[in-house]
Amino acid sequence: MTSTIPAPPRGRPTAAGAALADVYREVRSHTERLCEPLEIEDYVVSSMPDVSPTKWHLAHTSWFFETFVLAPNDPSYAPFNPKYSFLFNSYYVQAGERHCRAQRGLVTRPTVRDVYAYRRYVDDHMLGLLERLDDTQVVTLGLHHEQQHQELMLTDIKHVFWTNPTRPAYDCAARREYRVVSTNATSCFTTVTTRGDVHTIGHADDGFAFDNETPAHRVFVEPFEIRAHLVTNGEYLEFIEDGGYRRPDLWLAAGWALVREASREAPLYWERTPDGWTEFTLAGTEPLALEAPVCHVSYFEADAFARWAGCRLPTEAEWEIAARAMAELPQLYGERWQWTQSPYVAYPGYKPAAGALGEYNGKWMSDQWVLRGSSLATPPGHARVTYRNFFPSDTRWQFTGIRLASS
Repeated sequence: MTSTIPAPPRGRPTAAGAALADVYREVRSHTERLCEPLEIEDYVVSSMPDVSPTKWHLAHTSWFFETFVLAPNDPSYAPFNPKYSFLFNSYYVQAGERHCRAQRGLVTRPTVRDVYAYRRYVDDHMLGLLERLDDTQVVTLGLHHEQQHQELMLTDIKHVFWTNPTRPAYDCAARREYRVVSTNATSCFTTVTTRGDVHTIGHADDGFAFDNETPAHRVFVEPFEIRAHLVTNGEYLEFIEDGGYRRPDLWLAAGWALVREASREAPLYWERTPDGWTEFTLAGTEPLALEAPVCHVSYFEADAFARWAGCRLPTEAEWEIAARAMAELPQLYGERWQWTQSPYVAYPGYKPAAGALGEYNGKWMSDQWVLRGSSLATPPGHARVTYRNFFPSDTRWQFTGIRLASS
């Protein structure tokens, strides 16, 4: 989780074949290294509809290369098992019928051993194909897609272990899910003066980006201030102790209804004990670290906290402008995905690709909110300033946190 992974090539590699093959091997190997702390029983569990079994992630990322690279480019390629196209398609409607997501944890066969054999089969054919493949754009997309699933694997297994009454640790060496920052700076605002300027946001260079990061376009932004550091557990605890979960005036209506219905009183993975609050981490249950950035909060919770603090969430344009203007702005990447107050919609001029790959991002542009940055589970080299993550407003199982802007 702490090793540096080379980012998939951003665009077509200069040395076609060999260079891309090396990155392919490393990305695929890293996926399997993330599984090393697991026991065989851990691979097959789905603890809620949003969580997929580790076994499924291993197979789905192989299905992607099989479906979108090998099948269209290698006339001699024969699928490892024709039934896998049904089991391991995620949401690509144009690629065929799919197994119900909520039932992925009920599928005991193929076995974990079978899935690893599937990965070897796909890898052998992919490495042979890369030696003679002219257009490598879909391969590059597939590698970034696999890195997304590396993050999801950690997110999902954490929830699986949380639902286990014994609360096992994923990795006892992962003692902290954050980097300690100077506590005397956590309340500071860093001012970004825009003077009502027009700014360009979105992906504009020749490197890789997902389609939802394009096209680059101009936005008008009023002057704003954005906080230098992420909201900490200690600050969020003050919100709780001040009755934050009991005050309807702080909440959007749908968020307040959810708080009441689910009897929520704290972020996901927090527990109140006679000795104080604890938090479940990848290293197991630990005392709540007050200096750590708060994590596993929904958009509703982030928005309510911002109101309580007399602030607001930044827009995604403000976040990107601040990130570009201040390279030293702390905690942009590698700790918490940061909620913005921007709904996930298409940029002006956005056009999805033709075919099933056009479903990658565009079909989700409804009832979702944009998050920026990256988290501790994001593979190094995968995030960038234009990256647009997105989730529904009640999502908490992701590594989501809060950065404030002036109201």
